[in-house]
Amino acid sequence: MRLPEPTSLILVTFLPSMRDLEIARVLGWYRIPLATAPKVVAVDYLAFYQPASFGERKWCIEYVAPVRGHELTTRGELLQEELDHPRAGEEYFKIQLDSLVALPKPIKAERWKRLTFLYTTGEYLLQAQTINDLVVHSEERKLLWHALRERVSKEQTYSVPDVDVPHEVLEMLLGIKELGEGYE
Repeated sequence: MRLPEPTSLILVTFLPSMRDLEIARVLGWYRIPLATAPKVVAVDYLAFYQPASFGERKWCIEYVAPVRGHELTTRGELLQEELDHPRAGEEYFKIQLDSLVALPKPIKAERWKRLTFLYTTGEYLLQAQTINDLVVHSEERKLLWHALRERVSKEQTYSVPDVDVPHEVLEMLLGIKELGEGYE
């Protein structure tokens, strides 16, 4: 597998545990609870943010994976050994993946230790030293917004307005938020 192209649309995702990394690596999928999902999951790649549960490999991004597609299912259908889980009946996106690709050098967190979702591009990912370097700024943010609008338009039956959106509202609409309770 290869690294993303500069124009690739990337969703940085929260990888709760080593078990989830193994599911992505071996079974080729990643789950996102519908209730906390970002607005657009039709991206080219997922990049996986590793939290404190990864021990010495915490607070960084080491892997990306090309996205092959996605579907809506339940947690119980995804994790059949956990049918008695309190959220077994809740809806989740199942993101189908190609093989994981190790980044040449992990992208470390400096001040961002809690992260769920962040949109970026291949260009930013390939040049990033820290997670803060993944944040798309100024005019490029408008290009990212338009790319996401196009994905939404292809995926959804509703339209996304073509307006100049303030930074805070854009983050809310794109689902960029800090990790909250109940992510499991």
